[in-house]
Amino acid sequence: MTKKNVVIIGAAGRDFHNFNTCFRDNDSYNVVAFTAAQIPDIDGRRYPKELAGKLYPKGIPIFPEQDLPELIKKFKVDDCVFSYSDVPYQRVMSISAIVNAAGANFVLLGPADTMIKSTKPLIAVGAIRTGCGKSQTSRRVIELLMEKGLKVVAVRHPMPYGDLNAQKVQRFAVIKDLEKHKCTVEEMEEYEPHVVRGNVIYAGVDYEAILRKAEKDPAGCDVVIWDGGNNDFPFYKPDLMITVTDPHRAGHELRYYPGEVTLRIADVVVINKMDSSAPEDIQTVRESIEKVNPKAIVVDGASPIKVDDPSIIKGRKVLVVEDGPTLTHGEMKLGAGVVAARKFGASELVDPRPYTVGKLTETFRLYPNIGTLLPAMGYGEQQLHDLEKTINNTKCDSVIIATPIDLNRIIKIKKPNTRVYYDLQEIGDPNLSQVIDDFVKRFKLKGKN
Repeated sequence: MTKKNVVIIGAAGRDFHNFNTCFRDNDSYNVVAFTAAQIPDIDGRRYPKELAGKLYPKGIPIFPEQDLPELIKKFKVDDCVFSYSDVPYQRVMSISAIVNAAGANFVLLGPADTMIKSTKPLIAVGAIRTGCGKSQTSRRVIELLMEKGLKVVAVRHPMPYGDLNAQKVQRFAVIKDLEKHKCTVEEMEEYEPHVVRGNVIYAGVDYEAILRKAEKDPAGCDVVIWDGGNNDFPFYKPDLMITVTDPHRAGHELRYYPGEVTLRIADVVVINKMDSSAPEDIQTVRESIEKVNPKAIVVDGASPIKVDDPSIIKGRKVLVVEDGPTLTHGEMKLGAGVVAARKFGASELVDPRPYTVGKLTETFRLYPNIGTLLPAMGYGEQQLHDLEKTINNTKCDSVIIATPIDLNRIIKIKKPNTRVYYDLQEIGDPNLSQVIDDFVKRFKLKGKN
């Protein structure tokens, strides 16, 4: 039988998982290349032979996505498998047109071929877009389980932007593990909030190997939490699926891939940020839920903010630094830092664009609609250096740090600054506490309280 030649279109995450679950050691296919998008400086690498399996003794090259038409012709490609998330449908179908015009099939893999079954009860938390509040929802679920004396291990959607062999299976239990694994800012923002709360989190590249390690974690494991990234559907088969929506981007829940998938498969839908959203936008989200998933339990939620030192904000010209991916491919215009600036009486939001340097200047060129916010980009040492210099260059009175980690720990900010914190707060009934109670009863879980 003739093998089909395949290109996997990705962004260092779902692409590797799709390869591992569907194509590794599969004699019916020959994966000739990956392509890379969304994340800077992740092309030009190879998926290493140690992870690629016996059929790929030289590994698999990774090219820029813009090379796709040439790759299809050069390698006589049959199938192009689209494998990244948080993408508007127009963009997905535009890539499909490029693929079809070059002569290949455009393929989307589904849960049946990509989800791995856990031996432990598994709760998945996803979202319809980057920046909905999925991470704080995951933390809330974990806290509720830990209150019952249950051992919880989280597994995070991948962010393998460095040495892929070294990142095959990563375990984070203490802050020093972040340094040990040479984490980027984006990785620290996801892992650190779990670690400081006392639970273990895994991530990496090979998600079956990761799951098997998590299930047998030395600290114990009663429940696995899939802490989903972007708006991807889970790599693991969930026993309970929770999807977070965002009225700040009302309507996006039905316009982005695969965010609509996460909405349609949800057992529970959280409408977050209701405290800072317009009533008509909240209603739009409710109508979307009713349209595509009327059987889901709907939990109303807010993201109330706390600030270390409001005096750093009041009456001052402030620079707001927000989570990078949320502002870039997440397209958010209003984050916790902006809410804090308004709530605590900042006189002005300072536009950082005249002061950016290096990689930060490039970020604003690629994402011109960010506006008067500074994304905390930190995919590498150069970006961190440019972030530090941009903040210190900016003519402002003070800085609001609205990232999930304290930037002062990794860069030197020479201006007065204060951090913003935010957690999920449910409003009324039903709530996540009731949802978790039912889950614990269903699986007859016994804690050690």
